Amino acid sequence: MKSAVTTVVSAADAAGRFPSMSDFESVKGSFDRAQARLEAAEKLASCLDKFTNLAVDAVYQNGSYEQANKDKCVRDIHHYLRLINYCLVTGGTGPLDEWGISGMREIIRIQLLPTAAYIEAFIFIRDEIKISDVMSQQAETEFKGLLDYLINALA
Repeated sequence: MKSAVTTVVSAADAAGRFPSMSDFESVKGSFDRAQARLEAAEKLASCLDKFTNLAVDAVYQNGSYEQANKDKCVRDIHHYLRLINYCLVTGGTGPLDEWGISGMREIIRIQLLPTAAYIEAFIFIRDEIKISDVMSQQAETEFKGLLDYLINALA
């Protein structure tokens, strides 16, 4: 699993060099934001079911998607939010990259599930749920940054 540290070390190793000052500053920035990320992870864990159900209900409420896929969408949205939780803890996008984006995107396509429904659900969580009611502003920023990362990867 990649973290902020392993990402920097791997990049330097791949380039055949020692980590640079900007690499160290990148790692330091990750450590500086660690408290906010851990707060976001803790609060997300306590709201995982709530966020999932609100988002999936909103997406399937408009009738654009087959109700038969709703349970699979709930399962997958929950899984993606768990991966975001892991990313918040590790300080990198490794869990999403390794387990959520490449692998899950293929599973979604093979099962003929509408990727657009997933994207809509994550946009709903990002834009419609009052996350500031459960997280500090910095924690919310960390969480929404990972939501944006996932939305862009699935689009």
